[in-house]
Amino acid sequence: MKKDYYEILGVKKDAAIGDIKKAYRRLALSHHPDRVPEEKKKQAEEEFKGISEAYAVLSDPKKRQLYDQHGHAGIDQNYTAEDIFRGGDFGGFEDILSQLFGGGGDFDIFGGGGGRRARRPRRGKSIQYEVELSLEEAYSGIKKTIKVPRHDLCKSCNGTGAKPGTSSKICPTCQGQGQVAVNSGFFRMAQTCHECRGEGKIITEFCSTCQGQGAVRVTRKIEVKFPAGVDSGSQLRVQGEGEVGQAGRGDLYVYIRVQRHETFQREGNDIFINLPVSFVKAALGAEISVPTLGGKVKMKIPSGTQSGKTFRLKAKGMPDIRGRGVGDQYARVMLQVPMKLSDQQKKLLEEYAQISNEEVGNGNRTFSEKIKKVFK
Repeated sequence: MKKDYYEILGVKKDAAIGDIKKAYRRLALSHHPDRVPEEKKKQAEEEFKGISEAYAVLSDPKKRQLYDQHGHAGIDQNYTAEDIFRGGDFGGFEDILSQLFGGGGDFDIFGGGGGRRARRPRRGKSIQYEVELSLEEAYSGIKKTIKVPRHDLCKSCNGTGAKPGTSSKICPTCQGQGQVAVNSGFFRMAQTCHECRGEGKIITEFCSTCQGQGAVRVTRKIEVKFPAGVDSGSQLRVQGEGEVGQAGRGDLYVYIRVQRHETFQREGNDIFINLPVSFVKAALGAEISVPTLGGKVKMKIPSGTQSGKTFRLKAKGMPDIRGRGVGDQYARVMLQVPMKLSDQQKKLLEEYAQISNEEVGNGNRTFSEKIKKVFK
């Protein structure tokens, strides 16, 4: 007993033609015999045939009306196996197969001739490569020469794979078509020729340099310009520096990783820094030198500045990679307490403590400890 066409495609009986097409595309892609393991090909061929038959009927308004009224009997009594695939919207079948599998000629529904010819030349694959930059290099931008392993055309055979002085010959199995036909009921399906692997030609004598591959492994030096402002995760595309292919080279994609810095922390285009300041300068105020990625700059801190106070240095951060200005730098004051004091320094601090009514010496905490606590 035949399975219901709507059930095969997984659509409702009132489904629009667009939904039927979508269902067919999805199922044809997953059940195509060339896309399943060898042990499942026979089952896939049967399922694919059923899916295609269901689509052929439901995509044709006349056939669909007959099927809705009389079921499979209405189709079987009025159409042969070949008739099912003629007319109606099924003219789009080849277009669908072309989108899914690279060419409608992969299939010969009616048992006629004409499989797909040898596959088209392909462009080489793209290459991914990671480069590590320092924060300073990311700030200013830099040109670097990187060494990228890839394949280049074999100079001995000029990329043909054949021994110099010889040439490839038309494949006797597929007669240069690149595919061979396999019959399955009223389907005639084209599969890649196992002899020439779809090329349509075979090499009788291989090039000794590349062993018939047409390409050899090399390490190429490539100069890459890294623009100012790049960050970890940034990606640069270098056109035409990927793997070699019959239809041209692929591209090189350079992925960037910026090293962590001992002094500066980056958040987007802004830079953050912890700035050591003596408690004398914090108390009295001073002009201090602050390091930035562009060099040292002067910054005034007012008297009474507390530890943890953050100052903004406008436009002293990272340049925007898209040219949209420059980020800022934020300097966070970290109070420095001297580890050792001279006798004179101690005496002066003790006098200050007396004036301020602070306990010192044999109190619960030394003056140094109190200073640490005050400015923590």
